[in-house]
This record gives sequence, C-alpha cells and structure tokens, in this order.
Amino acid sequence: MSNTTAVVLRDVSFRYPAAQDHTVEALCAHFPAGFSGELGANGAGKTTLLSLVTGALQPDAGASQRPGTAVYCPQRTDDAPPRLDELLGSWDAAAYELRERLGLSDEFGGRWETLSHGERKRARIAAALWQQPAVLAIDEPTNHLDGAARDVLAGALIRYRGVGLLVSHDRELLDRLCRQCVWLEHGKAVVHPGGYSAAAEQRAHQHESATREREHAKHELTRLRREVAQRREMASRSHAQRSKRGIPIKDHDARFRKNRARVSGKDGQAGRLLRQLDGRAQQAESRLAGVGVRKTYAAGVWVPRSRAPQAILLEQDAQTMPLAGGTRTMHLPPLTVRRDDRIAITGPNGAGKSSLLREFLAALTIDKDRIVPMPQELSSADGIALLAEARALGDDRLGVLMNVVSRLGSRPERLLQSALPSPGESRKLLLALGIARTPHLIAMDEPTNHLDLPGIEALQQALADCPCALL
Repeated sequence: MSNTTAVVLRDVSFRYPAAQDHTVEALCAHFPAGFSGELGANGAGKTTLLSLVTGALQPDAGASQRPGTAVYCPQRTDDAPPRLDELLGSWDAAAYELRERLGLSDEFGGRWETLSHGERKRARIAAALWQQPAVLAIDEPTNHLDGAARDVLAGALIRYRGVGLLVSHDRELLDRLCRQCVWLEHGKAVVHPGGYSAAAEQRAHQHESATREREHAKHELTRLRREVAQRREMASRSHAQRSKRGIPIKDHDARFRKNRARVSGKDGQAGRLLRQLDGRAQQAESRLAGVGVRKTYAAGVWVPRSRAPQAILLEQDAQTMPLAGGTRTMHLPPLTVRRDDRIAITGPNGAGKSSLLREFLAALTIDKDRIVPMPQELSSADGIALLAEARALGDDRLGVLMNVVSRLGSRPERLLQSALPSPGESRKLLLALGIARTPHLIAMDEPTNHLDLPGIEALQQALADCPCALL
C-alpha cells in the first residue's frame, strides 16, 4: 500500500452523457483510513462517487488523489469477480483465512451460475480483500446475506486497514465499521462524524435547527415588510404635508411653517426610517435565502384497497422439490396461502429460499397481472425496460406512479431523465408499477436489497398496511 493514507476530492464534477444535471458537482471530500459510510437517496450519486474514487469513472472537472491501488465491489453479482480463481487456488495464509472466514469452497468459480446471490456476494468481497488494495469501495455488501453471514462479513471487513468507502442500507454494519458518514444530496456532500446512529442524530439536530432558523427568518421578514408598508404610507402623508402646493401665495404663515419643518427635518424623519427599514428587510431576505433546509419526503406509500375475491390463493399438498444444481432436494409440507396472509421464508444462504418462492409463484392460478414478483436482482436491461414502461404511461397514471416513487424517497424528475436507473430505483419502479395494478399478491425476494434507508422505512410502512397477501 502507498504511504498516503487518505482519498481527497477537490471540486470534482461529473455528469452522465444523457443527463441534464450533474450527478456530482464541485464536490470536495476527504476520506481517511478506515471506513467512511456513503448515504443518500437512490440516484443521489453514491455509486457514481465510488466509481470516481476508484478510477472506474473520470471526472469532468476537478481532481482526485488516492493512495495506490483501488478495488471496487459493485452491487450486482451477475459476473464472477476478477482473480476469484486465483484466490480459490492459492494456499497462502491470507487466502486460506479468507476462504474459511467467508465460507468459500473450491468449486465456487466453476459453478458461479448456480451459486446463491449471497454466496456470490461473499466471494466477490473475499476476492477484493485478498488483493489488499489501498482503497476498497464496496456497494451494498450485505445485500442477499443472512444474519450469520452479515456477522462473518463484518468481522472480515473490520480487519481491513486501508481507506474504505461503504455504501449500505445496513444501519448496524455502518455503526460497527464507519468513522464518518457522508450524505450525498443534489451533487454535494455533507460529512458527519461517527457511524450511522451518531451521524443521523447530528443530521436530524441540524435539520431541526435550520428549520427553526428558517421559520424565525420568515416571521422577521413578514414583520419588517408590514412595517415597511406602514412607514411608506407615513412617508407619503409626510411628503404631502411638506408640499406647498395648494397653499395660497399670500398665506405667509402656512408657508413659514412648511419651511421650518423642512429645515428642522421633522417631516423627513418618516422617509429616513423607511429607507432604514428597507435596508433591514433586504438583509432579512438575504438571511432567509441563506438558510438551507433539506427537502424531506412523506414516509409511506398508499396501497389501493385491493383484495382477491377468492379466499384461498394457493393450496398445495406435501411434495419434494429439486434445488439448483440437481444434487439436493427440498421436502415441502402442505401449504395454504390465503388472500390476506403474511408469510416469511427464512433460512441460511443457499438453503433454497428463492427456489421455493419461484415454485410458489409458478403454482398460483390467479391473474398474473395481479401478482407483483420482486426478484433479488434486477438486471440493467430490466431497469431500462421498467423505465420505458413508466414513460409510456399517460400523464395521469404517470403522475400516480411518480408520486409513489417520490414517497419512497427518490426524485421522480431525475429518474425520468436517466438513461439507466440505479438498482434501488429499479426496485421502486417495479413496486410502483405493481401497486398501480391493484395487486392480490406481492412476492418479494430480499425486498430491501439496494434500497436507501428512507426507502426502506417507507416500504416497511407501506407493507404494514397492504391489504393483499405478502410472501
């Protein structure tokens, strides 16, 4: 590793060719040794920043400095990571420890397509750690992992000694690993010390303070504008009183009183006060404009009161089901799914949860348009197709759809401008399109994968009130 122990970004800007706005604009950031958490809504630029830091993308403007080699672990697990075969075939101490710690077996490289996404994720991160890079950027490391695997992964990452950047919705992992958290919003970065809990508390406190300051500034500006209007009326009356127009030429006493008022300045006092208040009002307007309060989104998604007319959606006898790879089988007990059931499928990575969910969906006889299946992963092609489907909707239906996306914490206008939605935005689009069809069943495989923290909270609230069946 290099002796330099930090990643430094100076006024870095980047815009994708098809986008109207910069994803990152004049961004300055300092990432010291240890892990820094990256937070922000889906589409805020978290993955873009990881790519800029590791050199996968080059900035349009500004400069970046990083210490030595950099490795980026993307969210998606479609392809086997570079150097995985080397890791699996090496018997040096570091390789052996990583294979044991993260549960990798020798045949992982040869049967990548049949591995669960959780197994792929562990293999990808192991291959990255084995290279001992100076900079390690990991995008959603705990996606697809069960509780035991998350603990194992956290233990492996704690031992990393370089500069780490971590995009994650896993609040516990952020608390365990991170020395600071960086919030991305509108292309800018705000840094808070500590893990997620400490940083979120500080961020909430700053938001409350800014909100109070803004309300105070608004009240002060309203008061000053009201007083300016009153003073302007007084100054106008004073001017009329100072004017000699309409006074007979021979009325020397009246003209003398007007002249004396002008010399003493008494009648001009209203005008001077008005000018002073105008200046104070302008200062109040500047203060109000300078108080930045971040936009917050309404939590929760309204789910239409849809419910299957039939009481039973699926009734299945006990059976045996082959699992991926053909070497194992799963024995299933009798199962009944009712129209308002909440059914959780749990188990360790590789136990067959996704296979079981696919089996259930294939056995359903209800209208397929009334089923919303959300797989663990959506490919880039899936995301592009979902975006095209959304853009093809009429204005009214598109408005409803984008309202759901907004309530899940993403910016609809930026999403519609994008050429390729982020994995989290693709999931939100899929759910929003499904909700618009008044579903009778929502079947989600690892539903929080790729979602940002506000999106997860909104999803939890939405599903708690959902009237249809959930798998």
